[in-house]
Amino acid sequence: MGWSLIRLWTILVYLFMFLPVAVVVLLSFNASQFGSFPMTGLSFRWFIQLANNDAILRAFQTSLILGALTAVISTTLGVLASLALVRYTVPGSNLISTCLIAPILVPEVVLAVALLLFLNFLSINKSFFLLLMGHVIFTLPFVILVVQARLVGIRRDMEEAALSLGASPIQTFFQITLPLLAPAVFAGMLFAFTISFDDITGTLFWKPGGVETVPTQIFAMLRNSISPEINALGSVMIALTVGLPLLGAAIARRMAIKRGG
Repeated sequence: MGWSLIRLWTILVYLFMFLPVAVVVLLSFNASQFGSFPMTGLSFRWFIQLANNDAILRAFQTSLILGALTAVISTTLGVLASLALVRYTVPGSNLISTCLIAPILVPEVVLAVALLLFLNFLSINKSFFLLLMGHVIFTLPFVILVVQARLVGIRRDMEEAALSLGASPIQTFFQITLPLLAPAVFAGMLFAFTISFDDITGTLFWKPGGVETVPTQIFAMLRNSISPEINALGSVMIALTVGLPLLGAAIARRMAIKRGG
């Protein structure tokens, strides 16, 4: 009886979490302009209007560029930091590791306000570059955690064997360490892109005037009216933020299996 109640409660919790998401996706195909049930029919008209909306297309372009740059920078810094902390003896490594992971522990709104106040103290105006750096600060800990977990499991003697056979440290990294680390690097990059693409709290504080990402564009549209285009845009966001990690996990697992075989 107890386990049955636990299963029932678990199902109710999942319904509470994901039913609103399912409703948004369903209403994005509603032919009627008014998001209500019963639906009058199925249509792609809102996705077509979405594709013809210049403001939304600019927001998508900004989010894709911002997410890609954030993923590349965070992954590069995360791999270098993980190698330094795991493979080498660094003075104060525990303190450095704590500082690198700290942005996860601090609420994002607190981090966003703190960085904004710091920029105002330095009399630095908001810009796309500073928005990018804010996203890197927030996504870097996720990359470090993923890469470190993989790096700890890679045997050090494989790298030492390559070094003993005459390979340079750089050759050893690119031919031995990086291929073994590739699934974690790829997963960390996808995590960084997805988090950056989805972020709204920090972006609202850090973005300069005239720059909109997809989440901030949705927020701006909601302040005016509830348009059916918002449901279509939400469905696209859901497909990207859910589909990319699942695809990345499948590719990373396949890469790990090939390396193991």
